Amino acid sequence: MKITVVGAGYVGLVGAACLAEVGNHVLGLDVNAEKIRILKEGGIPIHEPGLLEIVRRNVENGRLSFTTNVEEAVGFGEVQFIAVGTPPDEDGSADLQYVTEAARSIGRFMNSAKVIVDKSTVPIGTGDMVKAAVAEELKKRNVDIHYSVVSNPEFLKEGAAVEDFMRPDRIIIGTEDPKAIEVMKQVYAPFQRNHERLVVTNLRSAELIKYAANSMLATRISFMNELANLAEIVGADIEMVRQGIGSDPRIGYHFLYPGCGYGGSCFPKDVKALIKTAKDVAGFDLKLLKAVEEVNDLQKFVLPKKIKKQFGEDLKGKHFALWGLAFKPNTDDMREASSRILINELIKAGASITAYDPVAMDEGKRIFKDEKHLTFADTQDEALKNANALIIVTEWTEFRSPDFALIKSSLKSPMIFDGRNLYDPKAVRALGFNYYPIGR
Repeated sequence: MKITVVGAGYVGLVGAACLAEVGNHVLGLDVNAEKIRILKEGGIPIHEPGLLEIVRRNVENGRLSFTTNVEEAVGFGEVQFIAVGTPPDEDGSADLQYVTEAARSIGRFMNSAKVIVDKSTVPIGTGDMVKAAVAEELKKRNVDIHYSVVSNPEFLKEGAAVEDFMRPDRIIIGTEDPKAIEVMKQVYAPFQRNHERLVVTNLRSAELIKYAANSMLATRISFMNELANLAEIVGADIEMVRQGIGSDPRIGYHFLYPGCGYGGSCFPKDVKALIKTAKDVAGFDLKLLKAVEEVNDLQKFVLPKKIKKQFGEDLKGKHFALWGLAFKPNTDDMREASSRILINELIKAGASITAYDPVAMDEGKRIFKDEKHLTFADTQDEALKNANALIIVTEWTEFRSPDFALIKSSLKSPMIFDGRNLYDPKAVRALGFNYYPIGR
Protein backbone atom coordinates (compact mmCIF):
# COMPACT_ATOMS: atom_id res chain seq x y z
CA MET A 1 0.00 0.00 0.00
CA LYS A 2 0.98 3.65 -0.39
CA ILE A 3 0.76 5.41 2.95
CA THR A 4 1.45 9.00 4.00
CA VAL A 5 2.32 9.78 7.61
CA VAL A 6 1.91 13.45 8.55
CA GLY A 7 4.32 14.27 11.36
CA ALA A 8 7.79 12.80 11.85
CA GLY A 9 7.83 13.05 15.63
CA TYR A 10 7.75 10.18 18.07
CA VAL A 11 4.48 8.55 17.00
CA GLY A 12 4.74 9.44 13.32
CA LEU A 13 8.31 8.27 12.81
CA VAL A 14 7.82 4.96 14.61
CA GLY A 15 4.61 4.34 12.67
CA ALA A 16 6.13 5.26 9.30
CA ALA A 17 9.19 3.06 9.86
CA CYS A 18 7.20 0.02 11.03
CA LEU A 19 4.63 0.32 8.21
CA ALA A 20 7.53 0.39 5.72
CA GLU A 21 9.21 -2.55 7.46
CA VAL A 22 6.31 -4.86 6.50
CA GLY A 23 6.43 -3.89 2.83
CA ASN A 24 4.37 -0.71 2.41
CA HIS A 25 5.66 2.35 0.57
CA VAL A 26 5.58 5.16 3.11
CA LEU A 27 6.16 8.89 2.75
CA GLY A 28 6.74 10.83 5.96
CA LEU A 29 5.84 14.52 5.95
CA ASP A 30 7.05 17.16 8.38
CA VAL A 31 7.23 20.94 8.04
CA ASN A 32 10.42 20.95 10.13
CA ALA A 33 13.13 21.04 7.46
CA GLU A 34 15.92 20.26 9.93
CA LYS A 35 14.16 17.10 11.08
CA ILE A 36 13.68 15.94 7.48
CA ARG A 37 17.33 16.70 6.71
CA ILE A 38 18.44 14.46 9.61
CA LEU A 39 16.16 11.65 8.44
CA LYS A 40 17.31 11.87 4.82
CA GLU A 41 20.92 11.69 5.98
CA GLY A 42 20.27 8.43 7.85
CA GLY A 43 19.79 9.77 11.36
CA ILE A 44 16.77 10.08 13.63
CA PRO A 45 15.82 13.12 15.75
CA ILE A 46 14.69 11.08 18.80
CA HIS A 47 16.10 8.28 20.95
CA GLU A 48 14.16 5.04 20.64
CA PRO A 49 15.78 1.56 20.82
CA GLY A 50 15.77 -0.25 17.46
CA LEU A 51 14.25 2.62 15.49
CA LEU A 52 17.42 3.88 13.79
CA GLU A 53 18.13 0.50 12.18
CA ILE A 54 14.58 0.18 10.79
CA VAL A 55 14.59 3.73 9.40
CA ARG A 56 17.98 3.26 7.70
CA ARG A 57 17.07 -0.13 6.27
CA ASN A 58 13.83 1.05 4.73
CA VAL A 59 15.25 4.33 3.44
CA GLU A 60 18.03 2.38 1.74
CA ASN A 61 15.65 -0.09 0.08
CA GLY A 62 13.36 2.70 -1.12
CA ARG A 63 10.23 1.90 0.91
CA LEU A 64 10.55 4.86 3.27
CA SER A 65 11.13 8.47 2.25
CA PHE A 66 10.58 11.91 3.73
CA THR A 67 9.49 15.30 2.48
CA THR A 68 8.49 18.81 3.53
CA ASN A 69 6.23 19.14 0.46
CA VAL A 70 2.61 19.01 1.62
CA GLU A 71 1.07 18.63 -1.84
CA GLU A 72 3.41 15.74 -2.67
CA ALA A 73 2.54 13.97 0.60
CA VAL A 74 -1.22 14.34 0.15
CA GLY A 75 -1.00 13.01 -3.38
CA PHE A 76 1.12 10.02 -2.38
CA GLY A 77 -0.90 7.92 0.04
CA GLU A 78 -4.36 6.41 -0.24
CA VAL A 79 -4.17 6.29 3.55
CA GLN A 80 -3.19 9.51 5.33
CA PHE A 81 -2.09 9.07 8.96
CA ILE A 82 -2.19 12.27 11.02
CA ALA A 83 0.45 11.87 13.72
CA VAL A 84 1.23 15.46 14.70
CA GLY A 85 1.72 16.80 18.20
CA THR A 86 -1.19 17.78 20.45
CA PRO A 87 0.61 19.67 23.24
CA PRO A 88 -1.39 20.85 26.25
CA ASP A 89 -2.73 24.40 26.22
CA GLU A 90 -2.43 26.53 29.36
CA ASP A 91 -5.91 25.38 30.45
CA GLY A 92 -4.97 21.69 30.13
CA SER A 93 -6.87 21.03 26.90
CA ALA A 94 -5.12 19.44 23.90
CA ASP A 95 -3.91 21.97 21.34
CA LEU A 96 -5.41 20.79 18.06
CA GLN A 97 -4.00 23.44 15.72
CA TYR A 98 -1.58 20.99 14.06
CA VAL A 99 -4.29 18.33 13.62
CA THR A 100 -6.62 20.93 12.10
CA GLU A 101 -3.95 22.21 9.73
CA ALA A 102 -3.08 18.66 8.64
CA ALA A 103 -6.76 17.99 7.88
CA ARG A 104 -7.10 21.24 5.95
CA SER A 105 -3.99 20.44 3.92
CA ILE A 106 -5.44 17.07 2.93
CA GLY A 107 -8.69 18.72 1.85
CA ARG A 108 -6.75 21.40 -0.02
CA PHE A 109 -4.70 19.02 -2.15
CA MET A 110 -6.48 15.65 -2.37
CA ASN A 111 -7.51 14.54 -5.86
CA SER A 112 -8.59 10.96 -5.11
CA ALA A 113 -10.41 9.08 -2.34
CA LYS A 114 -8.58 9.03 1.02
CA VAL A 115 -8.82 7.26 4.34
CA ILE A 116 -7.73 9.87 6.88
CA VAL A 117 -6.51 8.33 10.13
CA ASP A 118 -6.19 10.23 13.43
CA LYS A 119 -3.14 8.62 15.06
CA SER A 120 -2.45 11.56 17.36
CA THR A 121 -3.89 11.44 20.85
CA VAL A 122 -6.92 13.69 20.52
CA PRO A 123 -10.00 14.55 22.60
CA ILE A 124 -13.49 13.25 21.93
CA GLY A 125 -15.02 14.99 18.92
CA THR A 126 -11.77 15.57 17.03
CA GLY A 127 -12.76 13.12 14.28
CA ASP A 128 -15.86 15.18 13.59
CA MET A 129 -13.72 18.32 13.51
CA VAL A 130 -11.33 16.69 10.99
CA LYS A 131 -14.29 15.68 8.81
CA ALA A 132 -15.60 19.26 8.85
CA ALA A 133 -12.17 20.78 8.08
CA VAL A 134 -11.67 18.52 5.04
CA ALA A 135 -15.24 19.15 3.84
CA GLU A 136 -14.74 22.90 4.11
CA GLU A 137 -11.58 22.81 1.97
CA LEU A 138 -13.25 20.59 -0.66
CA LYS A 139 -16.20 22.98 -0.78
CA LYS A 140 -13.84 25.91 -1.40
CA ARG A 141 -12.45 23.98 -4.39
CA ASN A 142 -15.98 23.07 -5.51
CA VAL A 143 -15.08 19.37 -5.76
CA ASP A 144 -16.72 16.24 -4.37
CA ILE A 145 -14.19 13.53 -3.45
CA HIS A 146 -14.96 10.63 -1.11
CA TYR A 147 -13.01 10.40 2.15
CA SER A 148 -13.37 8.62 5.48
CA VAL A 149 -12.07 9.62 8.90
CA VAL A 150 -10.84 6.90 11.26
CA SER A 151 -9.65 7.13 14.85
CA ASN A 152 -6.70 4.77 15.37
CA PRO A 153 -5.06 5.70 18.68
CA GLU A 154 -1.48 4.67 19.38
CA PHE A 155 -0.44 2.65 22.43
CA LEU A 156 3.34 2.98 22.19
CA LYS A 157 5.52 2.95 25.29
CA GLU A 158 8.59 5.14 25.03
CA GLY A 159 11.60 2.84 25.09
CA ALA A 160 9.61 -0.06 23.61
CA ALA A 161 7.72 1.68 20.80
CA VAL A 162 9.03 -0.43 17.90
CA GLU A 163 8.13 -3.66 19.70
CA ASP A 164 4.71 -2.26 20.62
CA PHE A 165 3.95 -1.30 17.01
CA MET A 166 5.20 -4.55 15.49
CA ARG A 167 3.48 -6.76 18.11
CA PRO A 168 0.46 -4.81 19.37
CA ASP A 169 -1.79 -5.92 22.23
CA ARG A 170 -4.78 -4.47 20.39
CA ILE A 171 -5.50 -2.30 17.37
CA ILE A 172 -8.40 0.12 17.83
CA ILE A 173 -10.23 1.18 14.66
CA GLY A 174 -12.90 3.83 15.19
CA THR A 175 -15.18 4.29 12.18
CA GLU A 176 -18.59 3.21 10.89
CA ASP A 177 -17.53 3.26 7.23
CA PRO A 178 -17.30 -0.39 5.98
CA LYS A 179 -14.81 0.53 3.21
CA ALA A 180 -12.52 2.30 5.68
CA ILE A 181 -12.66 -0.73 8.00
CA GLU A 182 -11.52 -2.98 5.13
CA VAL A 183 -8.66 -0.62 4.26
CA MET A 184 -7.50 -0.53 7.90
CA LYS A 185 -7.66 -4.33 8.06
CA GLN A 186 -5.30 -4.42 5.08
CA VAL A 187 -2.93 -1.93 6.73
CA TYR A 188 -2.73 -3.95 9.94
CA ALA A 189 -2.90 -7.50 8.53
CA PRO A 190 0.90 -8.02 8.83
CA PHE A 191 0.80 -7.11 12.54
CA GLN A 192 -1.80 -9.68 13.63
CA ARG A 193 -1.00 -12.88 11.81
CA ASN A 194 -1.34 -15.26 14.77
CA HIS A 195 -4.65 -13.91 16.12
CA GLU A 196 -7.17 -11.12 15.62
CA ARG A 197 -6.21 -7.96 17.48
CA LEU A 198 -8.55 -5.54 15.75
CA VAL A 199 -11.24 -3.89 17.86
CA VAL A 200 -13.70 -1.94 15.71
CA THR A 201 -15.69 0.84 17.41
CA ASN A 202 -17.38 4.06 16.46
CA LEU A 203 -15.27 7.21 16.14
CA ARG A 204 -15.89 8.72 19.57
CA SER A 205 -15.43 5.44 21.45
CA ALA A 206 -11.97 5.03 19.89
CA GLU A 207 -11.05 8.58 20.88
CA LEU A 208 -12.13 7.90 24.48
CA ILE A 209 -10.32 4.53 24.66
CA LYS A 210 -6.89 6.15 24.40
CA TYR A 211 -7.53 8.68 27.16
CA ALA A 212 -9.22 6.04 29.31
CA ALA A 213 -6.26 3.64 29.01
CA ASN A 214 -3.64 6.20 30.03
CA SER A 215 -5.84 7.61 32.79
CA MET A 216 -6.37 4.12 34.24
CA LEU A 217 -2.61 3.49 34.33
CA ALA A 218 -1.98 6.90 35.88
CA THR A 219 -4.65 6.11 38.49
CA ARG A 220 -2.89 2.88 39.49
CA ILE A 221 0.41 4.75 39.92
CA SER A 222 -1.10 7.52 42.05
CA PHE A 223 -3.00 4.93 44.12
CA MET A 224 0.24 3.08 44.89
CA ASN A 225 2.06 6.31 45.67
CA GLU A 226 -0.59 7.27 48.22
CA LEU A 227 -0.42 3.80 49.76
CA ALA A 228 3.39 4.04 49.88
CA ASN A 229 3.21 7.32 51.77
CA LEU A 230 0.74 5.76 54.21
CA ALA A 231 2.88 2.62 54.58
CA GLU A 232 5.85 4.74 55.57
CA ILE A 233 3.85 6.41 58.35
CA VAL A 234 2.29 3.24 59.80
CA GLY A 235 5.37 1.00 59.48
CA ALA A 236 4.26 -1.20 56.59
CA ASP A 237 6.43 -2.17 53.62
CA ILE A 238 4.83 -1.13 50.32
CA GLU A 239 6.74 -3.84 48.44
CA MET A 240 5.07 -6.52 50.55
CA VAL A 241 1.73 -4.78 50.00
CA ARG A 242 2.38 -4.67 46.24
CA GLN A 243 3.04 -8.40 46.12
CA GLY A 244 0.03 -9.12 48.28
CA ILE A 245 -2.47 -7.23 46.12
CA GLY A 246 -0.74 -7.93 42.79
CA SER A 247 -1.14 -11.67 43.27
CA ASP A 248 -4.89 -11.16 42.94
CA PRO A 249 -5.52 -11.86 39.21
CA ARG A 250 -8.24 -9.19 39.18
CA ILE A 251 -5.57 -6.62 40.02
CA GLY A 252 -2.28 -7.95 38.62
CA TYR A 253 1.22 -6.57 39.07
CA HIS A 254 1.44 -4.05 36.22
CA PHE A 255 1.78 -0.37 37.13
CA LEU A 256 1.77 -1.07 40.86
CA TYR A 257 5.26 0.34 41.48
CA PRO A 258 5.38 3.36 43.78
CA GLY A 259 7.96 6.06 43.22
CA CYS A 260 8.51 9.78 42.87
CA GLY A 261 5.69 10.45 40.40
CA TYR A 262 4.88 9.76 36.75
CA GLY A 263 5.94 12.04 33.92
CA GLY A 264 6.53 11.97 30.16
CA SER A 265 4.54 13.15 27.19
CA CYS A 266 1.43 11.00 27.74
CA PHE A 267 0.08 10.47 31.25
CA PRO A 268 0.20 14.07 32.56
CA LYS A 269 -1.09 15.52 29.28
CA ASP A 270 -3.82 12.93 28.74
CA VAL A 271 -5.18 13.07 32.29
CA LYS A 272 -5.38 16.87 32.04
CA ALA A 273 -7.01 16.71 28.60
CA LEU A 274 -9.63 14.16 29.66
CA ILE A 275 -10.58 16.26 32.69
CA LYS A 276 -10.89 19.34 30.46
CA THR A 277 -12.76 17.52 27.66
CA ALA A 278 -15.29 16.05 30.12
CA LYS A 279 -15.95 19.50 31.54
CA ASP A 280 -16.15 21.33 28.21
CA VAL A 281 -18.01 18.75 26.13
CA ALA A 282 -20.33 17.21 28.72
CA GLY A 283 -20.22 19.50 31.76
CA PHE A 284 -18.96 16.46 33.67
CA ASP A 285 -16.58 16.75 36.62
CA LEU A 286 -14.05 13.88 36.72
CA LYS A 287 -13.31 14.05 40.46
CA LEU A 288 -11.26 10.84 40.55
CA LEU A 289 -8.86 11.99 37.82
CA LYS A 290 -8.45 15.38 39.49
CA ALA A 291 -7.29 13.50 42.59
CA VAL A 292 -4.93 11.32 40.48
CA GLU A 293 -3.35 14.48 39.08
CA GLU A 294 -3.07 16.17 42.48
CA VAL A 295 -1.47 13.09 44.08
CA ASN A 296 1.09 12.91 41.27
CA ASP A 297 1.96 16.61 41.53
CA LEU A 298 2.57 16.22 45.26
CA GLN A 299 4.54 12.97 44.85
CA LYS A 300 7.25 14.79 42.91
CA PHE A 301 8.07 16.73 46.09
CA VAL A 302 8.47 13.61 48.28
CA LEU A 303 12.20 13.18 47.58
CA PRO A 304 13.10 16.86 48.15
CA LYS A 305 11.19 16.71 51.46
CA LYS A 306 13.05 13.54 52.53
CA ILE A 307 16.38 15.20 51.72
CA LYS A 308 15.51 18.40 53.62
CA LYS A 309 14.36 16.35 56.59
CA GLN A 310 17.89 14.88 56.86
CA PHE A 311 19.94 17.93 55.89
CA GLY A 312 17.70 20.83 56.91
CA GLU A 313 15.75 23.36 54.87
CA ASP A 314 18.92 25.34 54.09
CA LEU A 315 21.07 23.24 51.73
CA LYS A 316 23.83 25.79 51.14
CA GLY A 317 27.17 24.03 50.83
CA LYS A 318 25.53 20.66 50.23
CA HIS A 319 26.27 18.76 47.03
CA PHE A 320 24.26 15.82 45.65
CA ALA A 321 24.83 13.11 43.06
CA LEU A 322 21.79 12.49 40.85
CA TRP A 323 21.32 9.28 38.90
CA GLY A 324 18.67 9.63 36.24
CA LEU A 325 17.13 12.56 34.37
CA ALA A 326 14.64 10.96 31.96
CA PHE A 327 11.10 10.33 33.21
CA LYS A 328 11.63 6.58 32.66
CA PRO A 329 14.39 4.26 31.34
CA ASN A 330 15.22 3.76 27.64
CA THR A 331 14.28 7.29 26.58
CA ASP A 332 15.77 10.77 26.65
CA ASP A 333 12.35 12.34 27.31
CA MET A 334 12.38 14.72 30.28
CA ARG A 335 8.91 16.17 29.81
CA GLU A 336 7.20 16.37 33.22
CA ALA A 337 10.09 14.32 34.68
CA SER A 338 10.42 14.10 38.48
CA SER A 339 14.09 15.03 38.10
CA ARG A 340 13.13 18.54 37.00
CA ILE A 341 11.18 19.25 40.21
CA LEU A 342 13.93 17.70 42.33
CA ILE A 343 16.71 19.74 40.69
CA ASN A 344 14.77 22.99 41.01
CA GLU A 345 13.83 22.37 44.65
CA LEU A 346 17.36 21.45 45.77
CA ILE A 347 19.04 24.32 43.94
CA LYS A 348 16.40 26.75 45.27
CA ALA A 349 17.40 25.58 48.78
CA GLY A 350 21.07 26.34 48.01
CA ALA A 351 22.44 22.94 46.95
CA SER A 352 24.55 21.98 43.95
CA ILE A 353 24.09 18.80 41.89
CA THR A 354 26.09 16.58 39.57
CA ALA A 355 23.81 14.50 37.35
CA TYR A 356 24.24 11.45 35.15
CA ASP A 357 21.83 9.73 32.79
CA PRO A 358 22.76 7.08 30.19
CA VAL A 359 20.75 8.77 27.42
CA ALA A 360 19.18 12.08 28.53
CA MET A 361 22.34 14.13 29.16
CA ASP A 362 21.95 16.34 26.08
CA GLU A 363 18.31 16.97 26.92
CA GLY A 364 19.27 17.82 30.49
CA LYS A 365 21.94 20.25 29.32
CA ARG A 366 19.41 21.88 26.97
CA ILE A 367 16.76 22.31 29.66
CA PHE A 368 19.16 23.53 32.36
CA LYS A 369 21.63 25.36 30.11
CA ASP A 370 21.63 28.48 32.32
CA GLU A 371 21.81 26.65 35.66
CA LYS A 372 25.34 27.03 37.05
CA HIS A 373 24.65 24.91 40.14
CA LEU A 374 24.01 21.81 38.00
CA THR A 375 26.87 19.95 36.33
CA PHE A 376 26.93 16.71 34.37
CA ALA A 377 29.18 13.67 34.79
CA ASP A 378 30.34 11.30 32.05
CA THR A 379 29.68 8.20 34.19
CA GLN A 380 27.48 7.28 37.11
CA ASP A 381 30.56 6.74 39.28
CA GLU A 382 32.01 10.14 38.41
CA ALA A 383 28.78 11.80 39.55
CA LEU A 384 29.33 10.47 43.10
CA LYS A 385 32.57 12.37 43.82
CA ASN A 386 32.36 14.58 46.92
CA ALA A 387 28.57 14.35 47.11
CA ASN A 388 26.78 14.42 50.45
CA ALA A 389 24.31 11.82 49.20
CA LEU A 390 23.16 9.88 46.13
CA ILE A 391 19.66 10.46 44.74
CA ILE A 392 18.04 8.06 42.24
CA VAL A 393 15.03 9.15 40.17
CA THR A 394 15.14 6.90 37.05
CA GLU A 395 15.20 3.09 37.22
CA TRP A 396 17.83 2.48 34.53
CA THR A 397 19.04 -1.14 34.44
CA GLU A 398 22.65 -0.11 35.03
CA PHE A 399 21.67 1.43 38.38
CA ARG A 400 20.16 -1.82 39.70
CA SER A 401 23.34 -3.56 40.80
CA PRO A 402 25.98 -0.89 41.47
CA ASP A 403 29.31 -1.11 43.27
CA PHE A 404 28.13 -0.19 46.77
CA ALA A 405 31.67 -0.12 48.14
CA LEU A 406 32.60 2.48 45.51
CA ILE A 407 29.45 4.48 46.28
CA LYS A 408 30.28 4.48 49.98
CA SER A 409 33.89 5.51 49.48
CA SER A 410 32.96 8.27 47.01
CA LEU A 411 30.24 9.94 49.08
CA LYS A 412 30.95 12.24 52.02
CA SER A 413 28.23 10.41 53.95
CA PRO A 414 26.74 6.98 53.12
CA MET A 415 23.25 8.17 52.19
CA ILE A 416 20.99 7.04 49.32
CA PHE A 417 17.60 8.58 48.52
CA ASP A 418 15.91 6.11 46.20
CA GLY A 419 12.87 7.40 44.33
CA ARG A 420 12.33 4.10 42.49
CA ASN A 421 12.88 1.47 45.24
CA LEU A 422 15.68 -0.26 43.36
CA TYR A 423 17.34 -1.93 46.34
CA ASP A 424 16.50 -4.20 49.25
CA PRO A 425 16.45 -1.89 52.29
CA LYS A 426 17.82 -4.51 54.70
CA ALA A 427 20.73 -5.42 52.43
CA VAL A 428 21.71 -1.83 51.73
CA ARG A 429 21.43 -0.78 55.37
CA ALA A 430 23.53 -3.80 56.36
CA LEU A 431 26.30 -2.34 54.19
CA GLY A 432 26.28 0.76 56.39
CA PHE A 433 24.09 3.07 54.31
CA ASN A 434 21.35 5.36 55.49
CA TYR A 435 18.78 4.36 52.88
CA TYR A 436 15.60 6.32 52.16
CA PRO A 437 13.27 4.61 49.64
CA ILE A 438 9.55 5.26 49.04
CA GLY A 439 7.15 3.52 51.42
CA ARG A 440 9.60 0.98 52.78
